[in-house]
Amino acid sequence: MTSRKRVELPWQLWQAVKSQKIPLVSLALVVLVSYGVAVTFDFVNWDDPWYVIENPLIKSWQPENLQQVATKVVTRNYAPLTILSFLIDHTLYGLWAGGYHLTNVLLHLVNVVLAYLLVTRLSGNRLVGWATAAVFAIHPVQVETVVWISSRKGLLSGAFILASLWYWLRKERTLEQNTCGFVCFIGALLSKALAVVVPAIVFCYDYWVAKVPFREAVKRQIFPGCCALLLLVITMLAQTSELGGVRDHFGMSKLELLSVDSVIMSKYVQMLVWPQTRSVLYDPPVTGIGGLVLLAVVCWLTAAVLFARMGKREPLILFAGATFVLLLLPVLNLFPITTLMNDRYLYLPCIPFFGLLFSGVYQILERLKERVLIGYYGRQRVSGYLVPAVFGILVLALVSRFSLQTEQYLGVWKNGLSLWQYTSRQVPQLPVVQIQLANSYHQQGDSARAVAILRQALRDTDPDRLDQARIEQKLNDWQSDD
Repeated sequence: MTSRKRVELPWQLWQAVKSQKIPLVSLALVVLVSYGVAVTFDFVNWDDPWYVIENPLIKSWQPENLQQVATKVVTRNYAPLTILSFLIDHTLYGLWAGGYHLTNVLLHLVNVVLAYLLVTRLSGNRLVGWATAAVFAIHPVQVETVVWISSRKGLLSGAFILASLWYWLRKERTLEQNTCGFVCFIGALLSKALAVVVPAIVFCYDYWVAKVPFREAVKRQIFPGCCALLLLVITMLAQTSELGGVRDHFGMSKLELLSVDSVIMSKYVQMLVWPQTRSVLYDPPVTGIGGLVLLAVVCWLTAAVLFARMGKREPLILFAGATFVLLLLPVLNLFPITTLMNDRYLYLPCIPFFGLLFSGVYQILERLKERVLIGYYGRQRVSGYLVPAVFGILVLALVSRFSLQTEQYLGVWKNGLSLWQYTSRQVPQLPVVQIQLANSYHQQGDSARAVAILRQALRDTDPDRLDQARIEQKLNDWQSDD
């Protein structure tokens, strides 16, 4: 009896999926209907050539090539499982972009399912779990991660991170659950460096929620933490290229970066609650923002105090807040990355944010029902379905609003030209955007327009030394081709 139970434990996740068929089928429909059109999209000239089109690593199953897949850094990232997934796609689809998009959509679907299972178990409320997973599925900030083929690493690592947390975030864990969680964690590390924060997340759960003694909680994370540290060192050593992105922040001190980050994190909260115009690149101000920094710091310190106080009564509140911050920590430029702010950085932080938000809304509705309606009309005259019904209406209204914004933004990613035409209207002042727009026109055979865009970029966008060199090199090449 015991041995059979131990054999079945690694398959607990699949059993959980089978036990939640109706909510999971509805979530699957939300994902497939919303993102199914992506299979008609093309590659874009934003990392896709390096990861797929011109990447020799994804075109052979020879042992020598597989060894390079396991050891080689691609576009400043050590992510062998991500490259392996592209190798599988190339074997199935060749260079048909729709196949790669299909894989991305299916990975997002897996993550939505895992988000539902995880939030439902932690909150003890299926409606909160469904609402969180539905908004995670359809929120417009997710478009970049889901329909940009080169963002596969975020989807794949997200799947492994959520699976590892599903096994690890328990007040009592068996050896088998610990083993399954660790295997998933290693898969996450080999997909994207973001996974380095998982041991810290699990420590926070063990210490605050499961009430594990501090030393024991630390001891549990020593080996996973060492694995994370090793991957972090490899990733930092891989950050040797400065091409692409925005580099105005590279000369800033850590204190200056943290000041800017406080404003950017406030912007992220606004993007989640009230998303407006999306863009593949942003140009957040880094100077003359002293007032914004002061306001952001005061708001974040106030939030920290409130979360600490509420966390004494309900540790899951403190845990959710800490998880949101920890998932953003790797993208706060504590070691240099070439963009300060991106939609894709919110892919996983979206889950604890909306899990906390919807849990709070549900509890407020319950208290209003108890103190107002039942106090006035009596318990027998107030339906037990009232709170779920009101909560469901609010969630469906929010999902509908987000889905319309997602649908509008999806078409931008149809191909490279549509992406950079749109982006050049959002942030025309960024030299890299004009370079990519010129590349798109050149690939379409319109070299004259590409040259005109680059010449205007030299006049109007104040490119730095690296971008100026790129522009001048392209002008020389394209003009000589003519």
